[in-house]
Amino acid sequence: MVQKAKILLVDDRPENLLALEAILSALDQTLVRASSGEEALKALLTDDFAVILLDVQMPGMDGFETAAHIKRRERTRDIPIIFLTAINHGPHHTFRGYAAGAVDYISKPFDPWVLRAKVSVFVELYMKNCQLREQAALLRLQLEGSGGKAPADGAKESPGLLAELSARLAAVEEQAEALSKQLDDESADAAAVATAAHLERKLTGLRRALDALEPGTGSGPPSVTSQS
Repeated sequence: MVQKAKILLVDDRPENLLALEAILSALDQTLVRASSGEEALKALLTDDFAVILLDVQMPGMDGFETAAHIKRRERTRDIPIIFLTAINHGPHHTFRGYAAGAVDYISKPFDPWVLRAKVSVFVELYMKNCQLREQAALLRLQLEGSGGKAPADGAKESPGLLAELSARLAAVEEQAEALSKQLDDESADAAAVATAAHLERKLTGLRRALDALEPGTGSGPPSVTSQS
């Protein structure tokens, strides 16, 4: 089951939060309310969010100050922030929003379709990043535990990543083969030839390990480190 992304809605007016929920409900993601900057910062301590919709005009800690705190935290500094404001003070006000770390600055009343489209882009990026992290972690575990063992079924879930790694490895293999031929042609010293041969053996081990992760393989790869 694909986990839903969380979207943080920050506004001190309940009617505005309700309107945002009505607009974004079609995205079928998890919408989290915060009625102040302090409440938003508290929510960000425990949950990961795909994007933050942040009202600028709030009593106490306003949107700019809230964004500054978000960007100072290592855990939250990369979360996209879309500023929402009912007042347009001109270019200087807009520049202050971007300087605070916002990726977009929208004045109310805004077009619901435009807002939903903008948010959906960040949700999709967030989901793709989560998927890539999961695939990378899965592949790392497979490579660490693949010595003499058949790959787990989970490796079948990342064919795109395996194909990309295979293509990159193929490019390195071609370069290594060309280097070996060049060394043979030039009658290079024994140390250089031995180094190139060692590199090719390492690449062969990596290729076998990677091939063993492909769906349908029936046996695990030999240990890469044994081919030194």
